[in-house]
Amino acid sequence: MNWTTLLRGGIEYNYAVAERLMDMVSDSELGWKPATGSNWMTVGQLLHHMTDACGMCCKGFVTGDWGFPPDIDINNIPPEMMLPPAEKLPTVSSVAEAKAMLAADKKTALEMLTLAGEERLDKEISKAPWDTEELPLGQRLLEMVGHLKQHKGQLFYYLKLQGKPVNTNDLYGA
Repeated sequence: MNWTTLLRGGIEYNYAVAERLMDMVSDSELGWKPATGSNWMTVGQLLHHMTDACGMCCKGFVTGDWGFPPDIDINNIPPEMMLPPAEKLPTVSSVAEAKAMLAADKKTALEMLTLAGEERLDKEISKAPWDTEELPLGQRLLEMVGHLKQHKGQLFYYLKLQGKPVNTNDLYGA
């Protein structure tokens, strides 16, 4: 298996589809969230989360820099920092801001892929701050591509719930 080819393909594909879905959002809709249930992100919070769902985490796995303040022990992160409730999550102020942040995160993901290299991706064992299971670095990065993919699907359903004319082609970028 070639991790680099697999991951690069997943990164290119999922970021492109995520950007096209973001194009279907207007700035006036950033405060929308599903009316029923609880702990939902707003559209603006979801867009913000998508902009650090992959590349930022890849950077954490590849370099050890998770972006936490220096006084935080990476092996003992308070649960409220790791998974805060939706109302405490940051938001974007515009779709343009989200798209710029998404492009920067994609750049980071691709840079981390290059920095890691095929041998590290295949042989290095990695742990996540939220999961102590030991997995190959390539698998961890693939999980982060899946993280973006998951939230891309969430945005698709948010658009659908708002009555936007989206279909399977929009979800898969066809």
